[in-house]
Amino acid sequence: MSIYYHENTKTFHLTNGAVSYLMKVLPNGALGQLYFGQAIRDREDFDHLLEMRCRPMSSCVFEGCGSFSLEHCKQEYPSCGSTDFRHPAVELRQPNGSRITDFVYRSHTVTSGKPPLEGLPATYCEADGEAETLTVHLEDELLQTSLYLSYTLFAGQPVLARSARLENHGGLELHLTAAMSLSLDLPDSGYEFVHFSGAWSRERHMKVRRLEQGIQSVESARGHSSHNHNPFIMLRRPGADEERGEVLGFSLVYSGNFLAQVEVDTWDTARVTLGINPFGFDWKLSPGGVFQTPEAVMVYSCQGMGEMSRTFHRLYRSRLARGQWRDRPRPILINNWEATYFNFTEDKLISIAQAAREDGVELFVLDDGWFGARCSDLAGLGDWVANPDRLPGGITRLAERIEALGMKFGLWFEPEMVNKDSDLYRAHPDWILHTPDRRTSFGRNQLVLDFSRPEVVDCIYNMMARILSEAKVSYVKWDMNRSITEAYSAALPPDQQGEVLHRYILGVYRLYDRLTKRFPHVLFESCASGGGRFDPGLLYYAPQGWASDNSDAVERLKIQYGTTFCYPVSAIGAHVSAVPNHQVNRVTPLSTRADVACFGTFGYELDLNRLTAEERAQVRSQIAFMKEYREVIQFGDFYRLLSPFESNFTAWMVVSKDRRTALVGWYRVLNEVNGPYRRVKLRGLDPALDYAVDGGVRRGGDELMRLGLLTTDSAAGERQPDEPAACDFDSHIFVLKA
Repeated sequence: MSIYYHENTKTFHLTNGAVSYLMKVLPNGALGQLYFGQAIRDREDFDHLLEMRCRPMSSCVFEGCGSFSLEHCKQEYPSCGSTDFRHPAVELRQPNGSRITDFVYRSHTVTSGKPPLEGLPATYCEADGEAETLTVHLEDELLQTSLYLSYTLFAGQPVLARSARLENHGGLELHLTAAMSLSLDLPDSGYEFVHFSGAWSRERHMKVRRLEQGIQSVESARGHSSHNHNPFIMLRRPGADEERGEVLGFSLVYSGNFLAQVEVDTWDTARVTLGINPFGFDWKLSPGGVFQTPEAVMVYSCQGMGEMSRTFHRLYRSRLARGQWRDRPRPILINNWEATYFNFTEDKLISIAQAAREDGVELFVLDDGWFGARCSDLAGLGDWVANPDRLPGGITRLAERIEALGMKFGLWFEPEMVNKDSDLYRAHPDWILHTPDRRTSFGRNQLVLDFSRPEVVDCIYNMMARILSEAKVSYVKWDMNRSITEAYSAALPPDQQGEVLHRYILGVYRLYDRLTKRFPHVLFESCASGGGRFDPGLLYYAPQGWASDNSDAVERLKIQYGTTFCYPVSAIGAHVSAVPNHQVNRVTPLSTRADVACFGTFGYELDLNRLTAEERAQVRSQIAFMKEYREVIQFGDFYRLLSPFESNFTAWMVVSKDRRTALVGWYRVLNEVNGPYRRVKLRGLDPALDYAVDGGVRRGGDELMRLGLLTTDSAAGERQPDEPAACDFDSHIFVLKA
């Protein structure tokens, strides 16, 4: 692994055998982009890659030099307004009204390892030799402002982590109105733009469109990363699939407003930008002020989308997620929400827990309704003390009773919200985000606390820490159930109101950081009405997230399939719920619900006491299966085989690190009549090994990958004696052992 700088040509080459990244100092002192892709040999001079040619009607940087225009030059971190008419990566509004900047190269440093980003989640390394970091210092001399561009190259992985930091060393008050984490100019636009969009209960559906001249983008301006779009995009060459072709992945380690944009100019070059959404953003950079952007992660693959995904999985699973639970199989849980909603007593909860324990569940989670005056969603948020009418012994006694059953205890919080009918709001009505003299909007009958204010974060921390200190709580489900409106803070002056939404997210991170450090044994799961804040930023604090409020097995095929393009299986909260399903009113087999949910952090959202004896036996079998294979499922290599966005069938698989165990999930939405013979080509196996399929027939790894696993069943032709009947919403998990 090496980071080279060639003084004669002022060229940087970051390479580790898996990927190369080339950039150089341009004639005006800015940084130019030369190449990002598969590793190439180093040489001193790559200047031939910097194409500059005089073009009609172009504005040029230097008088008398018609061949150097930033409009036609690939740049590393473009500024605003000087011969480049594309969207910039950075924009500073100055006291005289100008937004023109001129950041030129001053120096650079190369350090071993990876420094943390203060106040922000980011990838990290643990051992010597895991990573090297290049920091390039550029300066706008007139503004006396420094720009530090950071690039971390991980050993042996086609990954580059990037961020930017601005420091005002002068005497002017500046306003930062755009500061992207990543800008990348590509030499052509021959890509498909792939993003993952949807809405509540249908998150992260895969969308594909060809890049065209103009701007293609996805974004959030909701105060959180959102159900609607995810801060992750891909660019793939036409024809690229799971195994073949060039793919670039871009992921933002951030939980707030973001913009992921590709601008294609009329010469068919493509500029990728990723970072905090400039819409409504305005950060006052006073003399001595510093602003750090979130981290963006770029992954290159010449082996299709599958290898890109597995690269993200390995990195995010082991070098973004942290803490005691990072590498541990996750406990099988039961959550009472869909079993009881707000209608429960302590004894009712114990009866649900007892049945669950009998069937092998390891963790009982008490959801919404345990605190304050919380008998519905109209009251109680913000008052994080147990309701004595429902829990006479408080959380402490309930947790002890659960522990006495031989289970761990988990608890739901929604720390960032408050009801108007609450003691907290009555004491501090100015602690909500609201605009003076205007109506305040509601979502789910709740208001948003102003987490940009340290005193608000401190208050919530003290209430949560008291409960976690006094009671035996092993798991916290952290919910967030509405987008942010009226983003105005009573604690900030008028010229800093553009900072509110970013400061809010920094406040969320501060609370997470304090709680996870004080209670390292607690497993945190992020949740935001399901998948409203399922992003890498929260994965840093909570190693798993509730992927969607929609627990229907059929809908989950698309949600979980789309999620795996960036996020590891160990991060995907997935549960078996009751039928008819509470979101879509669909009835699916209990076996199918489990076969989908087990490819995640497995659990149940129902009252097992309401199941039949036969269903309870199925549950016990499902739990035993999950306990046997959860380490393979959650930490093995994941492969997508058949897409639910393209057919009636879905298939995926995980393979253990030693490639001796594999599990293949196969799913059919609607049944067929007299259908064709079917097989699925597997991936990731050892071609030299033979595998027993479901403990029976032996098949070669080479055969299973090249010819396929036979999945033909009674839907093809006439049903044979003793053959299971095919049905709608059918599934099977094939177990392969070498």
